[in-house]
Amino acid sequence: MSDFTPSEMMTIAAARALSNDDVCFVGIGAPSAACNLARLTHAPDITLIYESGTIGTAPDVLPLSIGDGELCDTALTTVSVPEMFRYWLQGGRITVGFLGGAQIDRFGNLNTTVVGDYNTPKVRLPGGGGAPEIAISSDEVFITMKQSLRGFVDKLDFVTSFGHGAGPDDRANAGITTKGPTRLITDLAVWRPDPATREFTVTSLHPGVSRRDIEDTVGWTPKFADSVEETPAPTSEELTVLRDIHARTRAAHTGT
Repeated sequence: MSDFTPSEMMTIAAARALSNDDVCFVGIGAPSAACNLARLTHAPDITLIYESGTIGTAPDVLPLSIGDGELCDTALTTVSVPEMFRYWLQGGRITVGFLGGAQIDRFGNLNTTVVGDYNTPKVRLPGGGGAPEIAISSDEVFITMKQSLRGFVDKLDFVTSFGHGAGPDDRANAGITTKGPTRLITDLAVWRPDPATREFTVTSLHPGVSRRDIEDTVGWTPKFADSVEETPAPTSEELTVLRDIHARTRAAHTGT
């Protein structure tokens, strides 16, 4: 089972970054698939928390939204949203928060608010929700996004979720003590922030991806680590488990 899609590679690479001891604030979509893949493979004791207040969730199928009954049915317990944010997130109990966005810049700042001018936008996006709080209160943040010139921009139209600001001291100057974005996992590569500048730098290219592919899908001049590795290809187990999750999900959501 050697053939895989870029989306599968992205999800699997994100899952590998998680450990058995992590307490994850999970988002819908790719983050949910990655976290549950980790739970079903190398991290069976990982604690998954969704924004709706479900703690220790172990869904059999991926949820359609944070309000999906599958989450509450399979959780160890469900708490109120205020308790979720105040006690769990702001209380420093989340080790990894997953985020994505419509736009990202080189420092991991995210936009989920508007494309274009705020008062007369080209596109009005869903907004921040809990993302701004996740960005500053989780011990570290993993970002999953597909690379494109439309999404990877030199300057955000609006900063919804704070990453590393404009450089190494911006989080500390804002009174933020958490690490911020430590991984950007895309369909083409794995990026890590440069220790000195905090600018995201390519550290690993997925199989078959070239540096030119990166340059063609980023709205700034991307930087590469001194030694760029190749992301290990998905294993047969990883692909089987991930595809089984998606197959069960499609069957459940289509009534088949």
